[in-house]
Amino acid sequence: MVRADFDRDLKILRDEMLMLGGMVEKSISLALQSLQSRDLKLAEEVVNGDDYIDSKCIEIEEKCITLIATQQPLAIDLRTILSYLHITQELERMGDYAEGVAKISKAMGDEPPLKPLVDIPKMGAKASDMLRRSLDSLLNRDVVSARAVLSDDDEVDDLYDSVYKELIAFMIKDPNSVKRATYLIWVAHDLERIGDRATNIAERTIYLVTGQLVENRPAGPSGVRDID
Repeated sequence: MVRADFDRDLKILRDEMLMLGGMVEKSISLALQSLQSRDLKLAEEVVNGDDYIDSKCIEIEEKCITLIATQQPLAIDLRTILSYLHITQELERMGDYAEGVAKISKAMGDEPPLKPLVDIPKMGAKASDMLRRSLDSLLNRDVVSARAVLSDDDEVDDLYDSVYKELIAFMIKDPNSVKRATYLIWVAHDLERIGDRATNIAERTIYLVTGQLVENRPAGPSGVRDID
């Protein structure tokens, strides 16, 4: 395979992965919408749509493996393919979390949430924004933007802590609220994990561009682990 063909295949791979990211972002949005509006039909649509997301992930992973096996890339090319493979897996997990939110929405049925949803939609909006920006940083190979995503994860974590503590207080005050409070804790957990996965994508973007794997939880005085 000549260089031009290889570059073309890498671009196709990247574009398919970004398209997958758009699908996952939409799934997250619809899952939250179904929860807020009590739209069980919409929740079912998200659940059913996760199979397609999974199949696209497998397709992209197979293309990554084929390129590695047939072209034996080195240096930046290998780093690029491995990063795409890793990010695809992160997106697949995000799709699972969106499906999880939709399943909780279905389990709640027509019963209204325990309390007006305020912080949970904020968590969803922030996590989705982090996903979008992490993929934009990948597209543009923008390390500065990727690092900004890392710093935003604390906001999602703080919202999760607030939701968790408030719902635990509801349980203590009224044991009859345990089931509904637990549903919302599960939703908040799924959204918190989406934020973590977006952070992982940003970290992988930094690795792709610089060859350094930056952990949001510092690995040492610099918080940086050299890979190359």
